[in-house]
Amino acid sequence: MTIHPVLLCGGSGTRLWPLSRKSYPKQFSSLTGDESLFQASARRLRGDGFAAPVVVTGADFRFIVTEQLAAVEVSPAAILIEPEARNTAPAILAAALTVKARDPEALVLIAPSDHVIPDAKRFRAAVQAAAPTAAAGNLVTFGIRPDRPETGYGWLELSTDPSEDFAPVAQPLARFVEKPDLETARTMLDGGRHLWNAGIFLFSADALIAAFAALQPAMLDQARAAVDDAALDLGFTRLAPGPWALLDDISIDYAVMEKAPNLSVVPYGGVWSDLGGWDAVWRDSGPDGKGVVTHGPATAIDCADTLLRSEAESLQVVGIGLQDIVAVAMPDAVLIAHKDRAQDVKKAVAALKAKGAAQAETFPRDHRPWGWFESLVVGDRFQVKRIVVHPGAALSLQSHHHRAEHWIVVEGTAKVTIDDQVKLVTENQSVYIPLGAVHRMENPGKVPMVLIEVQTGSYLGEDDIIRYEDVYSRGQGAKG
Repeated sequence: MTIHPVLLCGGSGTRLWPLSRKSYPKQFSSLTGDESLFQASARRLRGDGFAAPVVVTGADFRFIVTEQLAAVEVSPAAILIEPEARNTAPAILAAALTVKARDPEALVLIAPSDHVIPDAKRFRAAVQAAAPTAAAGNLVTFGIRPDRPETGYGWLELSTDPSEDFAPVAQPLARFVEKPDLETARTMLDGGRHLWNAGIFLFSADALIAAFAALQPAMLDQARAAVDDAALDLGFTRLAPGPWALLDDISIDYAVMEKAPNLSVVPYGGVWSDLGGWDAVWRDSGPDGKGVVTHGPATAIDCADTLLRSEAESLQVVGIGLQDIVAVAMPDAVLIAHKDRAQDVKKAVAALKAKGAAQAETFPRDHRPWGWFESLVVGDRFQVKRIVVHPGAALSLQSHHHRAEHWIVVEGTAKVTIDDQVKLVTENQSVYIPLGAVHRMENPGKVPMVLIEVQTGSYLGEDDIIRYEDVYSRGQGAKG
């Protein structure tokens, strides 16, 4: 039996602000190692018995997905683009319909792409142990052995106690338990018959589709139409926006799992975390003997049970005499909070959004299909950017109504088009693009090309663009 992983790759990026934001949520960040959570998830779910993954994501993240997968040498079977976020039920159903079209006998493994599971071999073994139960027509969920009375997770009630060694043996699921209060969580922890709900599922495509047919027939019809009318675009599969807009915004738990009669659960006794807040990052990063975790240029003096994290090489974070504090510094924003208030970080995002602060949702490094850029200095009628273009990549052929640009190449070689002229610009050379000129930059080399761009003009917004040609099929007014 071949298992087809489905990586859910959406998210609003609020609980780990300011590192994670709407424009660049946490799964793409390296929080606990050298690779991103998304890359670690893709690598964990490959090997004997596992097919290439299907990824479900949004249009804004599609090129980040392909870039990060290529970096870890994972080739996806498909990348489904949601026209808009509709929660997990529509995403999972669309993926199951897609996989079934490729393999009618497929087993489908649903996995969020932002979890930490260090023991990949043990996790794959648990999935393989669950496969016969899923092949028999059951909807299987995985429950995590709890080690504390966690109120931030839903829980699963088992029919019988798990084995002493927590062997991954399937059993009927008694019920789902909503996120509890602390006293209830302690009672469940002490009782030994409840597990954390990880939101990881295994089932045959047929079984899930049958469950939707019985419990959510309208949703099945709409999702099938979105898949059947999907359009291929540069290797991506864009689900049809019309029927997709009719789908309910609902989780898979509420739509199907809590109503289905054929539910099973497999205990998993290994280490797991959804990194659902900075307190979880602190806990899973291996605090020292005083409970201190530092990352980047950060220094702790007489601190205890504290996380100090700097994401900018030139920004030193120093804590003195801190207790139970989280301090996270980005080039454009700093978070300081009591560790017990980590789940309230989303309130900060809401407050900043209400004030119109760009930092609420926008990451300082703006990723595009050709590379990325970041603003270094922003002033009245001028802006300075650093732009990095991947080897072989090109920006669109474009012009601007309100600004002129001056490009200085600092690494690599740029192929520059200005109206009817094309020339190579190498390191320490520069070129001027007058207001209104039709222009493009390309990287014809084998290494990343880096340039400094100085913009001057009355309006410097990213939407000041007329696009004439674009290898990435973006429309007029699209950024970059």
